[in-house]
Amino acid sequence: MTTPTMPTTPTPQLSESARAASASESRHRIDVPIRPARAARVVALDERAAAVARRLAGRRWAHARFYTGDGDARLRELDGAAAPLEEVLTGTDVVVVLATEDGGRAAAAAIGRICGRRGITTAGVVLGDGFEADDAVAALRPYARVLLLSADEGDAFELLTALRV
Repeated sequence: MTTPTMPTTPTPQLSESARAASASESRHRIDVPIRPARAARVVALDERAAAVARRLAGRRWAHARFYTGDGDARLRELDGAAAPLEEVLTGTDVVVVLATEDGGRAAAAAIGRICGRRGITTAGVVLGDGFEADDAVAALRPYARVLLLSADEGDAFELLTALRV
């Protein structure tokens, strides 16, 4: 004589979120906060870009310093103090170059060359309608890991935030 079998209730399947929150999965979690970039430099290559840099500088950043281009070997802090490009880039992790026109080609190329030699991550943000900054784009293209063309200066803020400057 055979014994009748009792129907089994299916084991409920845990969702992916529930499995990820389980104790056995907790050993795979990264518990330290993401650290901001150690040293970021934002360089505006022309007057309109400098106005954007001033607005951005007024926000709260971890370790960002803001400059304007002043030829191919010097920069100026936003307060006007001159600083040699080589010195500004010493110890820098990331450089974001802002441009709205073609005037900063020499500075963009100099920044790009130094950053390329030193392995510094370089991003370019070209702000404006159309292609008013073709030369700046051409100068940055060989060196910038990120090259953003946008009519919205809010995109520059978003890029700086994404780079954790």
